[in-house]
Amino acid sequence: MTIRLLSPETARLIAAGEVVSRPLDVVRELLDNALDAGASRIEVDVEGGGLALIRVRDNGVGIPAADVPLSPLRHATSKLESVDRVTTLGFRGEALWAAAQAGQLRLVTRPPSQLGATQLTAHGEAVEVGKVSAPAGTSVSVSDLFKHLPARLRTQLPAGAELREITALLTRYVLHWPQLHWKLTVDKETKLLHAPADHRGAVASVYGPLNANRVIGIHAVGVQGVLSRPELTRPRRDRMHFAVNGRPVLAPPELERAVIDAYAELLPAGHAPLCVLNLTLPPEDVNPNVHPAKAVVALADLGALCLRLTAAVQAALSVHPLSRPLPELRAPAPSSVPVGGGAFPALHLVGVYRETYLLAEGEGDLWVIDAHAAHERVLYEELARRLRSEPPLELAEPELLQLGPEQLARLHERDAELRSWGLTLEEFGAGLARLRTLPAVLAALPLPRLHEQIIESALGISSSAEREVLGRLACAPALKAGMLTPERGAVVLAQLAACDQPWACPHGRPTVLRLSERDLMHSFGRRSVRDVARGRDETELKVPLSAEAD
Repeated sequence: MTIRLLSPETARLIAAGEVVSRPLDVVRELLDNALDAGASRIEVDVEGGGLALIRVRDNGVGIPAADVPLSPLRHATSKLESVDRVTTLGFRGEALWAAAQAGQLRLVTRPPSQLGATQLTAHGEAVEVGKVSAPAGTSVSVSDLFKHLPARLRTQLPAGAELREITALLTRYVLHWPQLHWKLTVDKETKLLHAPADHRGAVASVYGPLNANRVIGIHAVGVQGVLSRPELTRPRRDRMHFAVNGRPVLAPPELERAVIDAYAELLPAGHAPLCVLNLTLPPEDVNPNVHPAKAVVALADLGALCLRLTAAVQAALSVHPLSRPLPELRAPAPSSVPVGGGAFPALHLVGVYRETYLLAEGEGDLWVIDAHAAHERVLYEELARRLRSEPPLELAEPELLQLGPEQLARLHERDAELRSWGLTLEEFGAGLARLRTLPAVLAALPLPRLHEQIIESALGISSSAEREVLGRLACAPALKAGMLTPERGAVVLAQLAACDQPWACPHGRPTVLRLSERDLMHSFGRRSVRDVARGRDETELKVPLSAEAD
């Protein structure tokens, strides 16, 4: 076939919707414009799945009358100064142009200091501008989306599916911009309403008050938001939300892993927390121009950012009490599910149960301590403290150990790490490795098959060789069921209170459970003047318990 130039009209039709390929794109672009305008109140109306009408109203700074005729022109923007330093959510200058190409655009805007508002209507290249009366701010509506583009119209999602996507997008903005007033109306019915609040309040609006009562704040340099307590986890990462300089983004897996790693053994394997994290970075370190919808950003020095994020999350977790309450007791047989938890209370030992558990009183609540898990945590932290502080022990006679192919591969990957804490293991050929040095604190442990246990753990599938080795070696000498006495229990309780992370054993099992006096009284149907929230209860019930969101 002969190569030829397309007519300008055909080229225009093909280009229409490059920025706006579905209703969701219109909503995203208009929300970004409203936020760039400094709005404190944003309302979104959607009809017919967004194909019939999308309207976004804000009370921002508005557009001066002289600039309105330029607004629907392609690449016309007041925001971008340098592509290497983007400081606004919108910057390409294509949103209103693309909306006018794909549907009927109507814009009404007025700066607070201007008398009278300006109205602009546009479709394709046809533009009309006039004067109207309107409140300060901007209202942008796009109707009959893709009506004149039948091929594109036929490929749109069903209205219900598109509305789910629009709702999900708006909830992201609510989570990351909780200080604003948000409202979503779908086919004349209010679907989402959020009054200005903090991040906890945003979680309540989106995920319900029960979830909001189980998040803690994080406030560090460059990191603001909330994290869920260890009992609020999911087998998926779909509630891990990140924004970079105010822009909700699809986070790189490295950022998600940085948060999960910070929880360490507080999270069950394969689970992820709920988090809403606003990251503030220098604009020159962020490139939002790598994705058509600006949902993916390129970040400079991602490794260093991950380290800072992990440290910030660890710091936030370390200053909050993370002990989880027992489930509601039900007659006739109470049931408890072990869970674990952060800032340890002063506990008074009141007894020993079945030579396995400690019963203690603190802050008006009853605490149950698993002596084995608690002792395991104590031994683990003692081993961790001494691991690098003592010089390694060189074996008088190096020991040959048989390794499998996967273990040999991991030895190559982890050799530097193992040597850093005193474990020297050299490949010897024929599937053998020679053990030359051991950390002195581990070499002194009176355990059977000590060397084999260390190597199996160090070269196992766990992502943290050090944690796996120390956790395994701390387990063996820890107090077992039937060995507990009040004297031993008092010692373990005092040692646990001095731990850096007293709420879980190295394998992620809880060390303590608690039962509030109030819950115990309720289980017996009792009421008295002492039936009041106190201790941990007062800090946990901060949001009224109303209808819970999915």
